[in-house]
Parts: sequence; structure tokens; C-alpha cells
Amino acid sequence: MENRSLVTIAEHSKEKIMYLLEMAKLFEEHPNRKILDGKVVATLFFEPSTRTRLSFETAANRLGARVIGFTDPKVTSSSKGETLKDTIMMVSNYADVIVMRHYLEGAARYASEVAPVPILNAGDGANQHPSQTMLDLYSIYKTQGTLENLNIYLVGDLKYGRTVHSLLMAMRHFNPTFHFIAPEELKMPEEYKAYCRAQGIRYEEHTEFNENTIAEADILYMTRVQRERFTDLMEYERVKDVYILKNSMLEKTRPNLRILHPLPRVNEIAYDVDSNEKAYYFQQAHNGLFARQALICDSLGITIEDVRNDKTIIQ
Repeated sequence: MENRSLVTIAEHSKEKIMYLLEMAKLFEEHPNRKILDGKVVATLFFEPSTRTRLSFETAANRLGARVIGFTDPKVTSSSKGETLKDTIMMVSNYADVIVMRHYLEGAARYASEVAPVPILNAGDGANQHPSQTMLDLYSIYKTQGTLENLNIYLVGDLKYGRTVHSLLMAMRHFNPTFHFIAPEELKMPEEYKAYCRAQGIRYEEHTEFNENTIAEADILYMTRVQRERFTDLMEYERVKDVYILKNSMLEKTRPNLRILHPLPRVNEIAYDVDSNEKAYYFQQAHNGLFARQALICDSLGITIEDVRNDKTIIQ
């Protein structure tokens, strides 16, 4: 039986990515349907989340599915010592697909190997966040009209930021040039730079963050310095406010520039940026609904032709 889990975006071909983006577009045109009537989606969040959990649950609800799950592992049997395997096997009895966020790197891979139903990785530690990547790709495609040959600037926490790691892997198909802007403590890990070299992806590294550094960007992807990933809080305090995007820094940027952020933000984007037409992070979060509708349907074997021919659209 084919495993339709989504663990890492690195497993998706260029054709599959474009296929999912086209499906997301169909869901944006008509997000309310009953195509998943009778299906059950389980959301297992062993780590806090707002946007990812709510958008997955909204995606399922708008397609007619029922949602079960938890947002606090302390209220589950895992607090009694139940293993991840047993939790996954138990929930698989009740659900057709499991959306899981976990604090351990590799947890999603393990779950996909033991589960009899598809697993959608909603983030595993500092490793991967493939559903975020799909909404990022959809946002880039909508705003730029293409995914090809773009200058993408990644700013902030590139060490622990699983969203930038996943985006890096997804863009390998589209001939990007990346610019990594980070303090020494949070620079892009060597394994991902090695991945870029192996895939022929161009990249440059910077420590300076100013209007001149970002002048040639098509996409400016800001990230939060993640306090929860630090074991040394003194180190966190040293780097948390190193890079702050201000509206005045955007005067020299390209007209097509769009600013993305996986959210939540803390103070890495000043509030005066919100009113700039180049700010796109709230629309980006909205795009998560359509991207995750596509991912849920794909995991359940629903094809783009099924979506096109769907007669259950609710106007």
C-alpha cells in the first residue's frame, strides 16, 4: 500500500509541488465543500501552535471532515508514559489521516513508518515544516507569478528555523539564489549549505542587515528567534533583537518585493511595516488554509481531477 504521508518536502518532485499548488488554487476559488464528508482528521500537537493547528482544522472543517485530537500532551496518556508508537497506533483506529507536530526531530518520520494511515508533518523540532513550505511556495507563486530564478533572502534564525530549512529544499527545483542573513550564532547549519552545494543552489552569507543588503530581494523571508530552541537564555538575549525590519529599509527595494514571515512575530518586523504594500505575511497565513486543504486531500488519495469535478461545493 502506498504511503501518502508528508514528512519532508524534499521527497516531492517539481511536478508534484506544482500539482499541489494548482490544487490549492482550486480550493482558494471554492474553499467550502463536502468532499471529505465522512472522513476524520486527527490533529496531535505535542508542541504549541496557533496558525498551523487552526488552519489544518479549518481546512478539514471547510471540506466537511470531522476533527479530533489534542493541543496539550499533558492531558493525554503520553503523560502516563505511553510511547509515541502506541499513541499513533491508537489514534489510527479513529482517524483517516493524522496531522502531527512534535518537539523531537525525526518524530514525523518514525510516525509515518508505524502508522497505518497517512501522517502530515506539522513540524518536528528544528527539522522540517513541509506544510508551511507549501503555503510559502503558494504565496511566492501568487505574488511573483513564478517560482523560477528568484532572489530569496532568509533573515534571522537560520539555525533552528525549520521553515527556512524546508523552503531551501523545496526551491531546489527552481534555480533560486539564496541570501542567508544571520548572526554567527544562528547561521545556516553546514548540512544545509552542503545540500545547496550538492544541488547546485547558489547562496551568499551576510551578517549585515540594512537597506543596501536587501535591495535586490524578490522575497524577504523574516524569521523569529525562537526562545524555545535555546538551552542558554543568555545566548537568546544576545541575539533576539539583532535584526529588525523597519519600513524605512524598504525604500530601495524592488517593486515586486514581498515580505514573508511564518509567524508569530515578536519584534523582528516593526509594526510600521504592516501598512506597506510589500508586507504579505498575513495574506501568507491565509494561504495556509488552501495549501493544507490540498495536502489533506492528496494524503487521502483525492486527485486534482476529483477536485475539479467535485459537485459538493457550497457557495
